[in-house]
Amino acid sequence: MSTDIPLPSHTWPTLERGWVWLCGAGPGDPGLLTLHAVNALRQADVVIYDALVQEQILSWAPQAEHIYAGKRGGKPSAKQRDISLRLVDLARAGKRVLRLKGGDPFVFGRGGEEAQTLVQHNIPIRIIPGISAGIGGLAYAGIPVTHRDVNQSVTFVTGHDQSGNTPSSLDWASISKGSQVIVIYMGMKHIAQIAEQLITAGRSMHEPVAVVTTATTEDQQVLETTLGTIVADIAAAALAPPAIICIGQSVLMRQVLDWQGMAAGNPPRNLDPLGRGRPAESA
Repeated sequence: MSTDIPLPSHTWPTLERGWVWLCGAGPGDPGLLTLHAVNALRQADVVIYDALVQEQILSWAPQAEHIYAGKRGGKPSAKQRDISLRLVDLARAGKRVLRLKGGDPFVFGRGGEEAQTLVQHNIPIRIIPGISAGIGGLAYAGIPVTHRDVNQSVTFVTGHDQSGNTPSSLDWASISKGSQVIVIYMGMKHIAQIAEQLITAGRSMHEPVAVVTTATTEDQQVLETTLGTIVADIAAAALAPPAIICIGQSVLMRQVLDWQGMAAGNPPRNLDPLGRGRPAESA
């Protein structure tokens, strides 16, 4: 990937010594980086990056030291407190520090915790949002997270808490009844329990579900299944994290909006997947 693409004319902020910028790297595809992210990568002395940050993205910062600080469920990793204090130490050493996190740092990314620690230690910060996998990753799979004929709300939830268990604070009955579309981050480990609770709360076992792994990358896989068969289908397909799980009728729109499949020469499977029997309205 070329790293010499000039930024458009603009007054770009300067990453000063002793500062930490917390930056979203997007869902995977390097092309989904924001221009502010590219600007930050070009200035950093140190880039501390997560497990979901693609290697190509780091090539935008050849001058910087690259420090891996990934956290993956069920695998040995640095403690969150240690990562936050490492940022403090680097900033106090006069480094221009870029904390690079997959997706958006403030969407199930622990960005708020790290930013709070930095501020508590009098370290100046800047936040650079990124495209979250729960939106951009589904778009790459041809699934709109909102669609007028399907939903007027969407709920984003995490599949595990700080201890790695299904969050005990989540009211699955309220989630089930309160939103037509549910998007689950980090839900693969506990999907059997999650599916069971949603069905018990009233969601149909036949409700469409999509599982999108390594979203927006060349290794992206999309499994279309149902709430009642998702556990068996994930096992049969041998899918592994990282994954975004989308539950709801908007999943059916992939039948007409699988733009990557169409780009590869495959026609849409169904021009009217919701069975409306009419063209989409323009207004």
